Amino acid sequence: MPEQSSPTIPNPLVAFPSELRTERLLLRRWGPEDRDAFAALNADPAVMEHFPSVLSRAESDALADRIEQFHAERGYGLWAVEVPGVTPFVGFTGLAVPRFEAHFTPAIEIGWRYAAAHWGKGYATEAARAVLAEAFEHLDINEIVSFTVPGNLPSRAVMERIGMTYDAKDDFEHPGVPEQWRKHVLYRVGRGVVD
Repeated sequence: MPEQSSPTIPNPLVAFPSELRTERLLLRRWGPEDRDAFAALNADPAVMEHFPSVLSRAESDALADRIEQFHAERGYGLWAVEVPGVTPFVGFTGLAVPRFEAHFTPAIEIGWRYAAAHWGKGYATEAARAVLAEAFEHLDINEIVSFTVPGNLPSRAVMERIGMTYDAKDDFEHPGVPEQWRKHVLYRVGRGVVD
């Protein structure tokens, strides 16, 4: 999941809230206490099935560092997600900026990754709806994208549930992954689609 900033992507018009709350979830900045659970998530072959490989602890920590750096620079990013009263960390949902060039870049991307024990509960959809609403309120953009490999049907289902649409003409080759993982599908959602 890319997190690096791009000078062509706007900073917020007004500050994002430090936390986002939904009916069941708290989306918040990351803390050191999240890193063990994040590393376990990234080392799980089921979670990483649609990525080139699982991540080592060092790779997971480096990703967490980049997520925090992006938040510090932009005021938004990939939020840690907790279920208050249930568990302090289930994964992340949030915004990123693709670090590669493609026909749809520069762009703001929405993405998520959750521990397998918390799949099937609607957390990704619930959190993503909140993130989209905040993004369109705070950023001067008309569209947000998401992308994955064609076979990642659970993630594609979330994209559809949050109002994103797919057009096969938008399929692209992701230059930042090994060749067998390059084919990606792109989903889009425009301002005014999200409730």
